[in-house]
Amino acid sequence: MLFHNNTCGSKLLLALPDDIFAVVTRSLTPRDVFNLSICCRSLYALASSDKVWLTQCELLGVIPHRDLIEWRKGVNSYKSLCRFLINVQPIIGIWVHQNPELGNVVYVMPGFISVVGCRIIPQELGPLGIEEGPILWSPVFEILGNVDGSSVFLLHGRERENNYIYPGSMKTVDRNCNVLLLEVEPRLQKDGGKLFHSKSFAGNTVDKEFSRKICPSERGVSKSQRFHGQKPPVPFSKLAFGDRRKLIEIVTSQIRVKVPQSAEGFSFPCSESEDFSRLTERRSRVMQMYSDNGLDPDPTQSDLGEVRKFLDRSTGSTRAQFHRDIYRTQSSKKKSLVGYFRDSFKHIIGKSSSINGSHEHSKSSENNKQVQFQEFLRSGETIGLTLHASTARLSSYRAWPNMHDSRFALYKLPQHEPVAGQEHAGLWGGTFGWPPGRPSENKPGKALFFLLLSYEESQGTRSLIGTKILEGTHYVLHPNGSPMFIVNIDEPSVEPFPWESDGESNFLDLKEAFSGEGIANGYGFRYPGSKPGSLFVFEDGMLVFMWKESRAVLTLQRVNLQDLLKKGERVPPLPPIANFSYLTKSYSNVYAGFSNAPNHASSPRGFFEEGAQEDGVEERREVVFTRNSVSGIHYNGDPVCTFWQVGSFIRPMLPVNHVDTIVMMLDLLSTWVDFKA
Repeated sequence: MLFHNNTCGSKLLLALPDDIFAVVTRSLTPRDVFNLSICCRSLYALASSDKVWLTQCELLGVIPHRDLIEWRKGVNSYKSLCRFLINVQPIIGIWVHQNPELGNVVYVMPGFISVVGCRIIPQELGPLGIEEGPILWSPVFEILGNVDGSSVFLLHGRERENNYIYPGSMKTVDRNCNVLLLEVEPRLQKDGGKLFHSKSFAGNTVDKEFSRKICPSERGVSKSQRFHGQKPPVPFSKLAFGDRRKLIEIVTSQIRVKVPQSAEGFSFPCSESEDFSRLTERRSRVMQMYSDNGLDPDPTQSDLGEVRKFLDRSTGSTRAQFHRDIYRTQSSKKKSLVGYFRDSFKHIIGKSSSINGSHEHSKSSENNKQVQFQEFLRSGETIGLTLHASTARLSSYRAWPNMHDSRFALYKLPQHEPVAGQEHAGLWGGTFGWPPGRPSENKPGKALFFLLLSYEESQGTRSLIGTKILEGTHYVLHPNGSPMFIVNIDEPSVEPFPWESDGESNFLDLKEAFSGEGIANGYGFRYPGSKPGSLFVFEDGMLVFMWKESRAVLTLQRVNLQDLLKKGERVPPLPPIANFSYLTKSYSNVYAGFSNAPNHASSPRGFFEEGAQEDGVEERREVVFTRNSVSGIHYNGDPVCTFWQVGSFIRPMLPVNHVDTIVMMLDLLSTWVDFKA
């Protein structure tokens, strides 16, 4: 087809009605639509229409059409709404951490012009069963959308019987993020005191979202630093664990905002017929809380000068105590069993036992970290809380990621939709015992388990793995992330199912069965064993794994966490840092009836010895000493290991690879044994 030379090609698109143009753009991505809008002035208005961007919002599939209509009332346009949805879409899903061992599951779901991180509390099965609940949960964080589509991060926490929010900012979200990091970030100011970085309810524009990427050499460097030719600051992740924890504690204490009763309540619709006026009112109150409490213009920022003064006052005593502890540890000469093992280990690896050599090494390491810390503090004028959704190279074992034990982080679990050949992939909930479903009078307290089922193929064998991510017992039975069962889906089972009906006299229609192995006691807690069993699949969708020898059964049914949370019951959160990432090794339910004490830790009574009692806790040399409890050792602010003690029995719980750290651990352990003696 030929056109007159004076005819602009864009006129063909401009001649289309808005509805038809919206249909055409369904085959385009948001980036394509944005690029189309900057081709010429004539196309800008057409490509910026609400009908076009409503279509893009629908294609994202984050929320249904009905909710899009309600969310639009709180933003400037569907273009702004699409910008927010694109930014938070990668964060939606299941996030976990290794600690506590009972399970640390945070499900991020859509709220109201927001996404909400909800922690599922380890619990027993509710009186109405799995499908009806109610399920217990506590808020962890929210990411709210501003009127222009920018994002703001709000951390939840509870201190001194009061609920607080801790406002912060969002870093650029990686499209394939698998780690959520809680960090603090130093920031510079322009003339007049305005920040280079975005404020609480400001952020990257949609132009930046769809614009070209910066060159590789500039990645990780802010615009303000590139503009002034400054070198990038020391990354927060490079600081010592103790320094990172200290900074987060200081910042959260300065930016916290008490949540009034009027701003409490659910932050997401609880039913299909939800009245959005309640959610709209809550959102407005949350966004007005800063000015209502008379805070600074930017509530996410703390004066870095004040932070330096506070750290200067506390650093002297901390470092002096560190040197005294090192001297006491190295001057201990008593020959205990641990001391003998320590000296033998040093001899094997050829490590000199010279006091001066060890002292110089520790001093050099301490000085390097201190220099990094000072450089970090000098790289800005203010400091604020940030949420960083990044992509990390993580190894995994049987569908469970290997996690860092010294980062304030949550790790995303890959969740696959059921497809042909992998029909059972996804999240399942269940209990032990038969019949399944609701608790009975004879067994009122059934522990609720959540398992993530995934498929794996190795050496031509296809396996279905049921990974435990939450356990509702009082004290953990098996490590977090353990495979409760592994079955070979290419190997049918000939074992008969022992029951013909369920507890309500409904006939059971068995579809298929597979052979496999279920978890069992093994070499201690950390290394469980396995015993033969079978997985039975029924026509109604129920799965049952039965151990062949004990005849114990684990019944499972598919669950939708978003639906369960809407019917759930909210409980108070933990203090802010522990609420985001609980790093203390624990084997009991720390989320139910927690203590506000800073050194609170739960102990797994009854795991090694039934009826063991928990006594007092005393702290020495950054080692938490307990009787019948889990303890931890830190060195230069970094966690080294944890270990379990019952009476005089001491057992390390975490492997350590660094030779110098092992030697230091044995030194401290020897001193502890001598101290207890």
